[in-house]
Amino acid sequence: MTVAYVMINCELGAEENIMEQLRQIEQVVDVFGTIGTHDMMVKLEAENFEKIRELVSRNIQKIEKIRTISTLIKKDN
Repeated sequence: MTVAYVMINCELGAEENIMEQLRQIEQVVDVFGTIGTHDMMVKLEAENFEKIRELVSRNIQKIEKIRTISTLIKKDN
């Protein structure tokens, strides 16, 4: 299983709506608002790196009112 964390910045006031849309994605394990550089963080779990990349590019990036996304893939030891 591959774990990734996606940090998102969005338009002001769109946070709750975006978080609800993210929760509808099967591979989303957790989503929560943050204070600091990013507006929210999403934890994803998928079969492999390719599935994570596909999820981010085909699902998350297409959500309306998201401005920027940064993705971190958990490194296996």
